[in-house]
Amino acid sequence: MKIRYTKKGFSLIEMMITISIFAVIGVLVTSSMALTLRSSKKSDSLVRVRESLNYSLSSLERQIRNSEKITSTCAITGTTSTSISYISIEGITTQFECKTPGALGYIASGSASLRLTPSDISITSCSFTCTQAVNSPAIIKVNVTAEDNTSTSTEKGSVSTTMEIITRNY
Repeated sequence: MKIRYTKKGFSLIEMMITISIFAVIGVLVTSSMALTLRSSKKSDSLVRVRESLNYSLSSLERQIRNSEKITSTCAITGTTSTSISYISIEGITTQFECKTPGALGYIASGSASLRLTPSDISITSCSFTCTQAVNSPAIIKVNVTAEDNTSTSTEKGSVSTTMEIITRNY
């Protein structure tokens, strides 16, 4: 029996080039999937921070707008502080306060004992500016920056917002 040699098949170089091309394609697909996933997580983080901040600020706005009187110092040029005191419509003196702004910061209410922001959201910067001219309502400007505590640094969502509240009673 005679062995026949034919020139069918692939050379080592052809195999290595083919494997290299598929490896490059695999790396590109994997990195694009990872980037898409990271972007999705950051987007989810931003939504969670914005929703939490909106809830907290809407509660704060409702209470201050309907308050009987702002008891914090309000100057014509504006007074900035990390807390604002007021007399509620029920006649109770209470306040909103930015507790330990930074990595563990939060907004508190009800004489500054009830936490308004969830524990997975930190308030990194917070201030209340009270301005009031003679015989006119007080204007409270709230500046808040919040970020997500549960995400990594590249996926962490950070939101800054400013709102003005004009009191109804003065």
